[in-house]
Amino acid sequence: MSSAADLLSTLRMVVRALWRWARPLVRCVSKGVLTFTVALLLLACTRIPFDVHRWLGQAAGGGDAPPEVIVVLGGSGMPSGPELLRLHHAAALAGLYPAATVVVIHPDSGSTMGQMVAELRLRHVEADRIRTLPHGENTREQALLFARAYPGAHTEVVLVTAPENMYRSVSAFRRVGVERARGGPAWEHAMDHHFAYQHERIGGRPWAPDVSERTGLRYTFWNYLKLEITCLREFVAIAYYGLNDWI
Repeated sequence: MSSAADLLSTLRMVVRALWRWARPLVRCVSKGVLTFTVALLLLACTRIPFDVHRWLGQAAGGGDAPPEVIVVLGGSGMPSGPELLRLHHAAALAGLYPAATVVVIHPDSGSTMGQMVAELRLRHVEADRIRTLPHGENTREQALLFARAYPGAHTEVVLVTAPENMYRSVSAFRRVGVERARGGPAWEHAMDHHFAYQHERIGGRPWAPDVSERTGLRYTFWNYLKLEITCLREFVAIAYYGLNDWI
């Protein structure tokens, strides 16, 4: 019994010592997390997340010269919102520039690449204009694959990817020698609709908050929170690419 009591007493002393050492760190981390959370919530009440996301899509610059190659940078499954949006935008560009080749770069898994090509065909892109590169695990590798397959620094290239990835994608392609790469961000387009409703008419409880006219709270606030996480993730990726001298 004495040995067990001594062991328990020793464990208590160790735990107390560890807590005294860790308590300042825990407090510091807690304050940091709280500050970060409050900052995210406050920023979501402004248009800053929208503007930062817009900047990521436009910062690499554009151009008016007709592209020789339209490159779709994949990375999601099919069908999925991001992939369908990119393919929709690429098909629209292919319609504007009928002489351009459309290159789909995607790490192929099963029938994904086939579905992407089928989507382009469905949107009236001719089969003889479509090329595929079924490899590339990240943007850097996709840029290297394209540079090897289509050598020539003076080729006019439009990259089609998500707006938040555009600055990094264009920079990565230029870094491997595709000097005339520019962005063709696949923007989402919001509905021009107010989405207000009549709370009581559709059976809303009288004691429940009436947010029928507050579309900013119902939609914009949450969309901006998602944009904040999207942009933060992208800035971490940009920093990592810069660390590796990939952009």
